[in-house]
Formats: sequence, C-alpha cells, structure tokens
Amino acid sequence: MKAELSILLVESDRDRAMQIVDLLSQDTSVKIAVISESAGLARHIAERNPDVVLINLSSPSRDILEDLAATSGPLERPVAIFVDKSDDSLTRAAIEAGVSAYVVDGLQAHRVRPVLDAAITRFNMFNRMRTELETTKRALEERKLIDRAKGILMKARGISEDEAYALLRKTAMDRGRKVSEVAEALVTTAGLLA
Repeated sequence: MKAELSILLVESDRDRAMQIVDLLSQDTSVKIAVISESAGLARHIAERNPDVVLINLSSPSRDILEDLAATSGPLERPVAIFVDKSDDSLTRAAIEAGVSAYVVDGLQAHRVRPVLDAAITRFNMFNRMRTELETTKRALEERKLIDRAKGILMKARGISEDEAYALLRKTAMDRGRKVSEVAEALVTTAGLLA
C-alpha cells in the first residue's frame, strides 16, 4: 500500500469493524475512519475524501449503489464492497457504478488486504485507461480541427496541404500558441465570415 493511505470503512458490526481496523492498522501508513451505517454515504465520502472506500454489507441495495455512483466516488477513488449475498442485477449495478472490487460471500479478515490491494490496482489501471482515452479523443478532435483549418487555407489561398500546415505552424510559433489553437481561431473566424 502507498504511504499515508486513508480508508473509509463502512461496517455496522462494531466488533468486526475493530477487527478490520486492527488488521489494517498493522501498516502504520494507513489512516482509517469508521462509519457504522451506509445512510448518507455520499456525504461521508465528500467530508472525509478518503483514498479508498471499504464497505461491508450483508445485502446491498440499489439505493446504496446509486448514492455511491452519485458522489462520483468510484471514479475518484477505489471502492471495495463485501456482501454476504447478491444477485446478477446488483452485481451489474455495482460494476456500472464503478466499484473496483465486489466480493460476494462476505468479508473475511484474511481477504481484506488482498482485495484492497486488487481494488487499488484495478482502479489505477482503469484510471490510466480513462486518461489515455481522453487524451486520444482530444488529439483526434485537434487533428480534425487542424484538417478543417488547412482546408480553409487551401481554398482561400490556393495552396497545397503541406503549405497550409506550414502556414498554421509558423503562425502558431510566431504567436507562441499551439497549432490546434491557431486552427480553432481560423475555423471560428471562417464560420463567422461565412
């Protein structure tokens, strides 16, 4: 686990909560806050802003999963849920809500740390993929914008595609801006003049 990891533990059984806290506290770089009920989970997550949320429920409900999803909690941090029983629709709802680990058959002390580590790893992997996807989408949009700007220059000046790109690049360098920013300004201006 990383240094100074803050965990929000949702556990209604005080004895089990203490057992989990004792188990996780063996790592001195872990800070654990415990709440005894899942009501108001979004508020608790927002107030404490933990690195990880660990929830133990006998039976999950759609309300809890919707509350969790509404906070964007699973998109901001790993969430591991342990349940005693579940069904296909609740499992699907948990995954769609962005839960990093959904373990059926209850919380067992010896499984907490491995599941927590797996949830963190899975969250980090999906977060990296989400970032790469956003970067790729942004690059594609910039490419489309540059292509539109080149088309406008080619038509207006009667120049080749290479010459149009060279003109965009030179203008960007002269003004200390990105080529995509110059392209966007040109496309916007052309739209106003059309």
